[in-house]
Amino acid sequence: MGSFKGHALPGTLFLLVGVWHIWSSVVRYVSNPKTFRVRVWNPVPGFDGKLKYLELYLIAIGAFIDMCIELLFSTHLKFFVNGVLNPSHMNDFEHSGMLLMFFIFGLVALLSEKTRFLPLPEGSLCLIAATAFCAEYLLFYFHSTSHKGLEGYYHLLLVLLIGLCIVSTVTGTLLPTSFPVDLCSGIAITLQGLWFYQTAFTLYGPMMPDGCHIKESEISCHSVDSEVRGELLANFQLFSLVLGVLVAVVGSYGFAASRYGHSELRSLNAVQDGLDHD
Repeated sequence: MGSFKGHALPGTLFLLVGVWHIWSSVVRYVSNPKTFRVRVWNPVPGFDGKLKYLELYLIAIGAFIDMCIELLFSTHLKFFVNGVLNPSHMNDFEHSGMLLMFFIFGLVALLSEKTRFLPLPEGSLCLIAATAFCAEYLLFYFHSTSHKGLEGYYHLLLVLLIGLCIVSTVTGTLLPTSFPVDLCSGIAITLQGLWFYQTAFTLYGPMMPDGCHIKESEISCHSVDSEVRGELLANFQLFSLVLGVLVAVVGSYGFAASRYGHSELRSLNAVQDGLDHD
């Protein structure tokens, strides 16, 4: 059983990183398509370079704070019972392990970019990020908390989005100049963050489907029809989020192209228009 905060906090982190990744990818591509490269993180411009590594700090610090909440606050420091790991908090231990992977990614990326001790190419950072997503995937796929029914369905959809994050990140290593791959990575991370929020509001907030309820930390539905109705609602919610993100991406691309568009991009569009007319 999860909680509203337990889903909203990581959802906020993924959403911020995903939206920034989409915007940065679009701006870098329209500015100069020929020099475009896949990036696992994107520097913040301006401010005399003071905020350049803001994204990496957000990932590292955000993951560390959330990890401390799961490992220290949620467990009340009761790690062991009768010499073994506290079975009542296995859920918190698993969440901490996942967050540790994202903290390691943020820390390694910072060391690689800001120091000479760990110089790693962008492809290696992509693989480290993919490893963190793999840890998250395994957590939600083999969860110690038995996700069943409607709760299990929402987490199944989350697992699919995490899988998309893994595929797009690994593909970025194989196709380091592909704009669609980089954009897909940002879209996948954004959708994951939005789905965390959707799960929080639906299962642990005011949007619980009719015929379903939370009782004694368990989500149950009065009938099979109520559960099926809730799953169909989840499908519609995911479709709405995908549609909304795609519309936002198209809008941001149009805005970025009009403001930052490189002459090379206009030439490519002109050539494409000529081929279409022919």
